[in-house]
Amino acid sequence: MRFHIMTLFPEIFNSYMSESIMKRAVEKEKIEVNIYNMRDFSTNKHKKVDDYPFGGGAGMVMTPQPIYDTYMHIINTHNIKDPRVIYLTPKGKVHNQTMAEGFSKLDDVILLCGHYEGIDQRIIDLIVTDEVSIGDYVLTGGELPALILIDSISRLIPGVLSQNESFEEESFKDNLLEYPHYTRPREFMDLQVPDVLLSGNHKNIENWRNDESIRITKERRPDLYKKACK
Repeated sequence: MRFHIMTLFPEIFNSYMSESIMKRAVEKEKIEVNIYNMRDFSTNKHKKVDDYPFGGGAGMVMTPQPIYDTYMHIINTHNIKDPRVIYLTPKGKVHNQTMAEGFSKLDDVILLCGHYEGIDQRIIDLIVTDEVSIGDYVLTGGELPALILIDSISRLIPGVLSQNESFEEESFKDNLLEYPHYTRPREFMDLQVPDVLLSGNHKNIENWRNDESIRITKERRPDLYKKACK
């Protein structure tokens, strides 16, 4: 899978993609990450990418030309026939595991990172296919949300995670939160590992984990609990 990132701050992505699971995924060629600085595509002699909003108001708005030219460069360079362009914005649908699973089946994903007060609406009308939010709060730019999407999507691609890092029993499977985990030592600060996990009885362990997932989901995310009970 190929991720194409349109950003004004490419350095933000370099450090994250050079560590841990993401680094291995790139090295194993399970994912490809291409980063494009939209300033490089500005026709303004000062490489300006923003301007004052029509109608007045606080802040600046990203101008359409650098964004559109970056987009055209991506689809022409990589011969993308049916581009999926995700704009990271608080106005979008809130990202969840189901969305990540859908995106993970694509060959190419273009991530558009806004900044300042946002981007010119005409860009959204012309090229954006999906508007995605990572929660009901505002950040200074779309770079952190883009990294979250890359991570959540990549780990679903076959071969990205090793067997020990399998995602199949993680949180949100079947709309349930994940059960508690324990490791050595058996006792820490007078707290014990539950006996069932030391029993060797795999059926009892599976039942305990399922019960714990249900209990935690009911306590912390009643909205998910209702979906799980349908």
